[in-house]
Amino acid sequence: MVAQIIAIALFIIMFVMIVTEKIERQWVSLGSALIMLVFLFGFYLHDMDTIWEILNIKEIVTLPFWYATGSAESTSVGINWATIFFIGGMMVMVEGMAKAGFFRWLCLSIAKMVKYKAVPILITFMLMSFVLSMFIDSITVILFLAAVTVELASLLGFSPIPIILAEIFCSNLGGSATMCGDPPNIIIGTSLGYSFMDFFTNTGIIAAISLVFTVAYFYLMLRKNLKKQSKTVTEYPQPSSAIENKGDFAVSCVIFGLAVVLLITHAMTGLTVATIGIGIAIITLVTSRGNRLQLLKKVDYETLLFFVGLFVLVGGLEKTGVLGLISGFIQSISAGNPYIMIAIILWVSALTSAFVDNIPFAATMIPVIRTLAISSGVPLEVLSWTLAIGTDIGGSATPIGASANVVGVSISNKNGYFIGWKRYCKLLAPITVLVMIISNVCIYIRYF
Repeated sequence: MVAQIIAIALFIIMFVMIVTEKIERQWVSLGSALIMLVFLFGFYLHDMDTIWEILNIKEIVTLPFWYATGSAESTSVGINWATIFFIGGMMVMVEGMAKAGFFRWLCLSIAKMVKYKAVPILITFMLMSFVLSMFIDSITVILFLAAVTVELASLLGFSPIPIILAEIFCSNLGGSATMCGDPPNIIIGTSLGYSFMDFFTNTGIIAAISLVFTVAYFYLMLRKNLKKQSKTVTEYPQPSSAIENKGDFAVSCVIFGLAVVLLITHAMTGLTVATIGIGIAIITLVTSRGNRLQLLKKVDYETLLFFVGLFVLVGGLEKTGVLGLISGFIQSISAGNPYIMIAIILWVSALTSAFVDNIPFAATMIPVIRTLAISSGVPLEVLSWTLAIGTDIGGSATPIGASANVVGVSISNKNGYFIGWKRYCKLLAPITVLVMIISNVCIYIRYF
């Protein structure tokens, strides 16, 4: 009982400190993890075996970690090294693509294709945000999309704020469609043995249906203001201006295409996401003509360290039996009714993710839904898709709900286009609720 109280206290303290942002979140999670391992399992419980299980280093040197025939649920507790390796590898690839000018070229090419008109830019940039976020971290997608949107808005004489907000929402929505689209999905997929196509044929279909309503919503809400384009421009930025070296650009496109193919086929080839992530990173570094060390320096190590600490804390909660208590509580509230259970997981995930980082919540809930599936008889896959949708989309409701939101708002504010809570929530909270309702109905119709 005391061990459970200590584990819960550490997790709550970590959550509070992350929300207050007084200390960088990677140091918060690593510090909390160190206390969990050394104080709780070391000095108090004297359980070295559990410490090694949570660190999970032995998993890295096993064959199934790098090559596996078919999908298999991971039974390991603690650090999910497959997630760490995959995200780190993809970060290297994305930095290589950014250096080659891929993202700015793509944005300007689409803007030129629609003749630099505000409303068509809104729709095409929303679709581009959705598609890119299926394969690339949403932070990177918004980082470049928002910057180019501000540039075009200044040139054409319209406010970039509504378009940036639409891009943010579509980025989070697109991230829900695939296993590699959003960190919670990567964690769910690697922990429970799901492939890219598993997500694509389940959460992907729900995301695609929601996209139709999303585009219609933003078009109806924004078209009148965006049509008031105040400047007549004779000279537009050319897409070719984004490419400094055509060779590097071509190589980055090939590597991106290879990554997409490997992810789509990894269930058939047996290559795990860890192998794909590391392999793509190596190819990017080998083919890079510039300073390879500079590419490695730009990797977001803070996020990777945050994941490591988070996995340790969640492993501690599972080992002390806290997560079992949570699953039992949900089971008792729903009385075994699958409809109520789905609604609880979906809406609690969405509400929580609107105000705190969705990554720790998703990691915490994975052992919970695994236990619920056993005790209630509801298929684990259904609970997994419900959790993914709730955490991915629910974060769109507020400016702090997801990393992409923070980045998009920050870029807009730095360029003189202020986005406050009121303006953000007025436009995005209603569509978040609408998409959650659509998702809830889709889950009920398809799986029950």
